Amino acid sequence: MILSEKITLLRKQNGWSQEELAEQLGVSRQAVSKWESGASIPDIERVLRLGDLFGVTTDYLLKDEQEEVERTGKEEGDVAEGVRQVSVDEANAFMELTRRTSARTAAAVAGIILGAAFLVLCSGLGMIHGLGISEEVWSGIGVAVLLVVVAVGVLVLVLDGQQLARYEYLEKENIELAYGVRGLVEKRREEYAPTGRICIAVGTALCIVGVVPLILSGVLSENEFVWICMVSVLLCFVACATVLFVRSGSIQGSYDKLLQRGDYSVEKKELNRRTGYFPGIYWCAVTAVYLGVSFYRGNWEQSWVVWPVAGVLFVALYGMVRALAGRK
Repeated sequence: MILSEKITLLRKQNGWSQEELAEQLGVSRQAVSKWESGASIPDIERVLRLGDLFGVTTDYLLKDEQEEVERTGKEEGDVAEGVRQVSVDEANAFMELTRRTSARTAAAVAGIILGAAFLVLCSGLGMIHGLGISEEVWSGIGVAVLLVVVAVGVLVLVLDGQQLARYEYLEKENIELAYGVRGLVEKRREEYAPTGRICIAVGTALCIVGVVPLILSGVLSENEFVWICMVSVLLCFVACATVLFVRSGSIQGSYDKLLQRGDYSVEKKELNRRTGYFPGIYWCAVTAVYLGVSFYRGNWEQSWVVWPVAGVLFVALYGMVRALAGRK
């Protein structure tokens, strides 16, 4: 039996797909496919890694005449040093907790966006003098409602975060799934995949459609109040889309964390450890700027624009920080 046949056999015995094996080795699925077809052979470093993953000796992998599997002596259930094993109960509890908290988290984030939409609407209502309420009163009502909504939203996020805190190791540490766990998580991931795709598609459509009233108001009407109302409508569409994005993203993320895929691969975890300081420092600075500008100028109905601008800048700056850390 040659090396390509042994890799295929051992991969199937462990219940892994070519993609899963590739992720654990840090190579592409096409590379694994070429190894198994005999079109190419892995370098010595990959052979050693294959031996560790499959629990077999390199002699067994490299010697064609050696047909009998020669194990390294690692007993089933043993975990490499520095790697934490996740049991079936832990995995099930984490996935169920994520599913429950994702709905509350999505609602909290959407509520904060709706609070901002109400503040914008209040600033428009303050322009209508026939209502008998001054612009300052409308602004005060909008700010008060926004602060209450933000307080409730933050409370929900903090409480949910405390519940999920005991599973932080899934994001930061290298893990190994106990026997049978990978198949269970894979099954749930595949079952949820169609729902996740629908959520992303509908959320994206809502964001696009939400811009249409804003564009039409600018073309068909010169009334500033109409334009402000359409901004509020846009934020309402964004809030609805956020519910779909956050909920589906949280559930999908729970599967990726357990399978160590995507943003939670071993390589990405190491990169996150290097750059984890940045988001906290950045958003604390943005909050300080927002509060300082708002209190100094007293224009709460306009200073909210700091947040979307900060969000765009965060993506760019964080990407640069991670790129530099990745090179190092």
